[in-house]
Amino acid sequence: MSTNEKEKNSRGGIQVIARAADILRALKTSQSGMSLGQIAQRVDLPRSTVQRIVNALQQENFIITDSQGGGLRLGPELNALAEATRYNIVEYCRLLLTELTQSTGETSDLSVFRRDAMIFLDQVPGTHRLRTVSAVGEAFPLSSTANGRACLSLMEEYKAQQLVQSEWERWGVKGDMDAVLADLRKIRAVGMAFDEDHHTPGISAIGFAFRDWFGDLHAISVPVPSSRYADKKTEIEEALKKTAAHVKKRMTRRSS
Repeated sequence: MSTNEKEKNSRGGIQVIARAADILRALKTSQSGMSLGQIAQRVDLPRSTVQRIVNALQQENFIITDSQGGGLRLGPELNALAEATRYNIVEYCRLLLTELTQSTGETSDLSVFRRDAMIFLDQVPGTHRLRTVSAVGEAFPLSSTANGRACLSLMEEYKAQQLVQSEWERWGVKGDMDAVLADLRKIRAVGMAFDEDHHTPGISAIGFAFRDWFGDLHAISVPVPSSRYADKKTEIEEALKKTAAHVKKRMTRRSS
């Protein structure tokens, strides 16, 4: 095979991978599954091309056919890869959480956004006798927590609004959406979200959000008993800003 032919095959292989990634991203945004035609329209490719790529992805269990007749969905193999990523991000951030706790004396949390909640992945307990502790794997709401609001601020506004509205409907809450959207814009500008007795009376928190090298939303937050929140707020915020700078540097270095 000539050098030109090898280069041509290489470019073709890269193009197929890029198209497969586009198809997987399209399915990621769909909660109810998609047909071949819908996928083709979303990624702007011929239906026959999408069919070939989908068939290959189905053989590897990256895509499955919904058992309820809802079309094509992301498959279990991607869940396995996501689980491996979950442990990777925990390992990646563990030192930063430890340093954050050593700096502030307060508990440091790492959480990830999944579907409609924040899921706790890791925690380094604070050094005070009175401290906040949450179980790894526990789910927390989006609209009333520092980590949830921080993640919402990094989403497109319409998506954040949909998630907040859905959460309010589940809880039977009638909230002020304009106030929420204004708060998210402020969080986006300053890079920090604040929960001052919003989620749990007696507990306040400060947090920031970031996207990992795969684009998943995570948050690092510091919860603190409200009795000492006012005295510790500035110290915690400054420590979190330093942590956020380290996270940004790590994510950029890993993705480059």
